[in-house]
Amino acid sequence: MIIGKVVGTVICTRKNDNLIGSKFMIIEPLVKMGDEKSRIVAVDPVGAGNNDIVLVAQGSAARVGCGNQDSPVDACIVGIVDDPQKIVIMD
Repeated sequence: MIIGKVVGTVICTRKNDNLIGSKFMIIEPLVKMGDEKSRIVAVDPVGAGNNDIVLVAQGSAARVGCGNQDSPVDACIVGIVDDPQKIVIMD
């Protein structure tokens, strides 16, 4: 699971049948992932908005978080952080 900031949305008029009705958000991780900071697209079943700090599940856990094991999802927002001021990032 990663923690990141919502920095935008993705609009898809055509998508897999299992994703119809899903909202997609662009997430910028708060901690470096690998060699560089990279943005990811995550399905948003919790109603996050721009600039929200969110928890994102990836891989098979993302499909569980979205409630659909048959959906082609690799990242899913599973929570919105209540108080971003209290986040402590250890390097």
